[in-house]
Amino acid sequence: MISGLYQGQDGDSRLELRIDVDGPRPTGRISGDLFAAAGATTSYTGSFVVAAPVVRAEGDQAVLEGTGAFTFRASTPLVSVTITGTAAEAEVDGRRYALAYASPYFRSVLLEQDSVVGAVPFVSYATGTLAGPTGAPARELSVPAAYAEAGIELRVAEPGVIPTGVEGADLAWDDAELHHAMTTQFSLYGDAAAWRVWLLVASKHVGGYRGIMFDYNDAFQRQGSAVFYDAIKGESPQSQRAQLRTYVHELGHAFNLLHSWQKNLATPPQPLGPDSGFGDLSWMNYVQNYRPGGEPGYWAAFPFQFTDPELIHLRHGFYRDVAMGANAFGTGAAEIAPFEQPIEDHSGLRLEVRAKEGFGFGEPVVVELKLATTGEPRQTHGHLHPDTEFTQVCITQPGGRTVVYRPMMRHCVDRSPDIRLDAGNPAIYRSAYIGHGRDGHYFQQPGEYQVRAQYIAADGSRIVSPACVVKVRYPVSADDHKVAELMLGEQQGKLFSLLGSDSAALRAGNDALDELIDRHGGHPLTVYARMVKGLNAEREFKDLTPAKRMRVRPPDPKESIEQLGAVVREATIDNITLNMVTRRLARAEARQGDLGQANAVMDGMVATFEAKGLNPVVMRQIRQQVELTKQALSAEA
Repeated sequence: MISGLYQGQDGDSRLELRIDVDGPRPTGRISGDLFAAAGATTSYTGSFVVAAPVVRAEGDQAVLEGTGAFTFRASTPLVSVTITGTAAEAEVDGRRYALAYASPYFRSVLLEQDSVVGAVPFVSYATGTLAGPTGAPARELSVPAAYAEAGIELRVAEPGVIPTGVEGADLAWDDAELHHAMTTQFSLYGDAAAWRVWLLVASKHVGGYRGIMFDYNDAFQRQGSAVFYDAIKGESPQSQRAQLRTYVHELGHAFNLLHSWQKNLATPPQPLGPDSGFGDLSWMNYVQNYRPGGEPGYWAAFPFQFTDPELIHLRHGFYRDVAMGANAFGTGAAEIAPFEQPIEDHSGLRLEVRAKEGFGFGEPVVVELKLATTGEPRQTHGHLHPDTEFTQVCITQPGGRTVVYRPMMRHCVDRSPDIRLDAGNPAIYRSAYIGHGRDGHYFQQPGEYQVRAQYIAADGSRIVSPACVVKVRYPVSADDHKVAELMLGEQQGKLFSLLGSDSAALRAGNDALDELIDRHGGHPLTVYARMVKGLNAEREFKDLTPAKRMRVRPPDPKESIEQLGAVVREATIDNITLNMVTRRLARAEARQGDLGQANAVMDGMVATFEAKGLNPVVMRQIRQQVELTKQALSAEA
């Protein structure tokens, strides 16, 4: 066998060369990354890949030759490698490198794993315990072993255990707390790409998710993931098997692997596998969406491995497309063609995007997504919010460029409870803040935007909405200009996405919102600053320190009531968000010991929505929600 990693240099140029022509699952490729050494520093200069090299034996040597695709303009595209025993000589871009065999693995990554007390990390699963595909070898698979089979070495650092610190603390994590934990951890990494990834094993997420990938538009791309123990725990073989898949799946995102049904959103677009990607037997697919056969069909056929295209990416993707802290998730996927309506649609479902008549310059853009049946009852899933990635939103900007809204954090649901749309429940609704995401602010200039959404139904159907026109008005006064300036900062966008945060990394954003409230309290857009500050005050906030200790800031009901009370009285935000804010205000009142006022707040919500003239089905659901909220608050009190 000659496959593996070879390393060496020519003068100040260093080459890491990957030969992949024999051994387990060879992809028939040569690839390499080039670095420039200058004194005590080393910088990345470029990558190349040879897709189908010619391989021939010459005596005791192996010679490989082919035409490379480079990330830079090479003096010659020809790549030649001669291997003798454990030594090699490579000619790349007109330079001759003396190389030595370094590893059977193509790439090596340091995995740092921390777990909160009570969240037990996964160890391994014996793949022969439960029935699987005929002929698949039974073996003991840990997460490092699963990646080793793909040719990737995961070197596991000494695991850390995080004490909770506060007895009785709510161990459910929200996105703001996870963002803060991420910024604290990644601040130790340095502002550079590196083969290093962090995995947090937490107790649970407030949304019930199994895992998330930290994905940002700053220097810390794809450097960490989290899995949630309460959603996957168990000692049964089925639970252990699910835990293995969740861990490998979330770390796969850190290597820049997309979900199986989303690869067409990358640039250049990758071809989707069978059944629009849902037929992929991959770690990156959702088991419940597998076609054919759903979860039983997936496990009956899944060989516990990545697909061939995924294997090529892991082993031979260009350095900045794979290394953590380098290019963004789905690099190059920002600009796409607008979603098009299918030429035939027999799904029985209709998707709409709705927005208010106009937004002020700098105002957070929130749209309402509505999924309805077109007639006959239909069964599907309820993951309508774009943060779960069964729904994508594209935005055509005034200049004609179309971009995909990409959330700050990617939630992996892995479970899709069915919902039934019929005469008694004809539609479901979700409110989505799409003004800011991984790429920053999406509505940074006045003008007319077109927003479309695409919902992937339980059967794989892709339901596309008509275009919704979103108008962003020009600022009129000097006050409008100043308010927009305070609203459109990058940190403020993150605070709107996270609904507030205590993170020191967002201190400047919080200062801007405070200034907005203090100096421009009468401006219509100040309601959003009050909402963010009030929601953050209403909850406790977990602070994971650099020393891996957890501190918990208790809720501040007084501050929350002051800010959220003003938001509810104005009632100018969208209905779904107003519903959520009102319930949080009621909880703050109850926490302060005034259950009667909490109930009055909930009764006021019914009156507010009745006055808005909402349809009877929605009003019935709101009244039921109000009664359930009152019962929950009474039980907590």
